[in-house]
Amino acid sequence: MVILKTERLTIEEAKIDDTAFFFELLNSPNWIEYIGDRGIETEADARSYIENSLIRSYQKNGYGLYKVVLTESNEPIGLCGFLKRDYLDYEDIGFAILPQYERKGYMYEASLAMMKHCKSELGFNTVYAITTTKNIGSQKLLVKLGLVHIKDITSDKNESLMLYSTTSN
Repeated sequence: MVILKTERLTIEEAKIDDTAFFFELLNSPNWIEYIGDRGIETEADARSYIENSLIRSYQKNGYGLYKVVLTESNEPIGLCGFLKRDYLDYEDIGFAILPQYERKGYMYEASLAMMKHCKSELGFNTVYAITTTKNIGSQKLLVKLGLVHIKDITSDKNESLMLYSTTSN
């Protein structure tokens, strides 16, 4: 199901048919370094991730992380959307992109559209984001989206993260 369209992108729900793409994305160098190894060693693992993480979030929360596709070629390039984490008070925006599509403005375009969507369609007044101190690219994108670093936190996996917010809680 299509969630949004932008000038260059279609943002849509992930499907089981997207297994090969998610296998590639979740094993890309930046995903492993900045988001973490999810143990996706086979396409069956990727299928399980789609079912148990992405699709389950759509069903449970009415939102989640969505596949980002180049509209012109119908090629998937990344993901963008919202997560509800137990250790955060508000939903947080997340995004990831395959390395060959970085620095072309795609994640800014997708994230900006999702930020507008979360206010108009989902009713979020505050949105959080988390990133590691090493992930300078994500930090720059979050600031460009209008989020502000409010404090450092420790995740449920005991990792040190920077917490950003649309409001200065």
